Amino acid sequence: MKSPRLLPVLLALLRFATGYGLASRAYQLHRDEYLYLDYGRHLAWGYLEVPPLTALQSWGTLALGGGWFWVKFWPLLWGSLTIYLVGRAVQRLGGGPWAVALAGLSYLLGAYARLNFLFQPNSFEVLAFTAVGYCLLGYAQQPAPRWLYGIGAMLGLALLNKYSALFYIVALVVALLLTPLRRVLATRHFWLAAGLALLLWLPNLAWQIGHGLPVLHHMALLRETQLVHVSAAGFWQSQLLMNVLSLWVWVPGLLALLFSQWLRPYRVLGLIYVAGLLQLTLLHGKDYYALGYYPLLLAAGAAWWQQWLSGRPRLGRVLRPALLVLPLVLSIRLLPLLFTIEPPAAMLTQQARYEQLGALRWEDGQNHPLPQDYADMQGWRELADDVWLAYQRLPPDAQGHTFIKCDNYGQAGAINYYNRHRALPPANSFNGSYLFWFPPRPPRLRYLLLIEDDEPAGLAGHCESVRELRLRPTPLAREQKRHLYLVTAPDTALVGRIYAERRASLAEWGQF
Repeated sequence: MKSPRLLPVLLALLRFATGYGLASRAYQLHRDEYLYLDYGRHLAWGYLEVPPLTALQSWGTLALGGGWFWVKFWPLLWGSLTIYLVGRAVQRLGGGPWAVALAGLSYLLGAYARLNFLFQPNSFEVLAFTAVGYCLLGYAQQPAPRWLYGIGAMLGLALLNKYSALFYIVALVVALLLTPLRRVLATRHFWLAAGLALLLWLPNLAWQIGHGLPVLHHMALLRETQLVHVSAAGFWQSQLLMNVLSLWVWVPGLLALLFSQWLRPYRVLGLIYVAGLLQLTLLHGKDYYALGYYPLLLAAGAAWWQQWLSGRPRLGRVLRPALLVLPLVLSIRLLPLLFTIEPPAAMLTQQARYEQLGALRWEDGQNHPLPQDYADMQGWRELADDVWLAYQRLPPDAQGHTFIKCDNYGQAGAINYYNRHRALPPANSFNGSYLFWFPPRPPRLRYLLLIEDDEPAGLAGHCESVRELRLRPTPLAREQKRHLYLVTAPDTALVGRIYAERRASLAEWGQF
């Protein structure tokens, strides 16, 4: 039975609705979201963390008021478009309504539930990779130039979104060379499409080259601080855990793409997965870097199941409903880990169960009361309000003469976000792109508000006084060591030291 075109649209609407409907407002924004939102106040062709596409979304979000709805709008939109393409891919492979529902359910109950909730570049990356795979599928069925230009446009936008798109491009080229589709490399339209991708990326590429390729320093920092802890075994264990509720869909999809005669024309999609995951394994990539490689496997797996069961009607009467019901049943225990559906108090009542699932283990290897991502959505508004209250209590001469400096981008971004409608000086940091956004050195400062893990050293003799101010306790937040210090009447040497440290930190990234 042919699947109606409306079904993928309904899946997209369901993805959008569940993102809002299954979210407890007891959680604040995530640490990374505050950084990306501050991009919107500083539009540029490049940043120290990612290319500029996220900044454009941030600008739109802030222009619309910056509320929670608009912050979540973008990742949910990209997720909805992704599930739409998955449904359409199933249809292009001959799948009917049951197969479309199977692929859509597999996407909804996978790691994409969390991914499409956080305002980060990852949701668009998954969409871009899925769109490229969908265009490849279309080109294999009907070799029309429009598919190639679609690939070029999406790869160009992917490069404007995250530099990890370069690894996908390598996987794509390798996969093309290993299949009969390699003939496309000799066509004029392929190279024009490649030129389109380069043209879209060119402003950011020029920014990178002009600043000494800061992306290389960023990659080195990732290797030293994060990727060094990623093992091949851990990476693949995470692949299984992130996609466990769709294991019986994407694994048959991968095998069918690689080995079945029926899906032989689309083998390139399976080889992209193999080449992409091999790169990530060898380079110790983070587990979620691979999520963009799975959606087309879900489409192929659902179509394969329908084709295989069509010749086994008696078995199909049992397996068809079972394959749809089984992930729903299994997801009941995992639902609070996929969606922020339960507030922290409710999560704490199930702490032992989540600890058994390994969900409470953080990067430090220890178990904590909440999953790390959830703890990273706690305590930010309280910090921002406490800093505002401290500023309000300063004498009138504080206006225009107060400097706020934070330990990390989460603190600076949260202070700026929650105080965006208040007359508070912007918070600054030596962390990441905040190095760009320091105000010009003021001729005179009366006060410093410092958010630090420990009392800053070297202040004696360079200020009138240092006093710790009260911060409200947030026991479930990830950050527990931060303190707020008020430095009164810092001298020019102390202010000069802050700006000298900023210049030295920025110089480590490249030519600035």
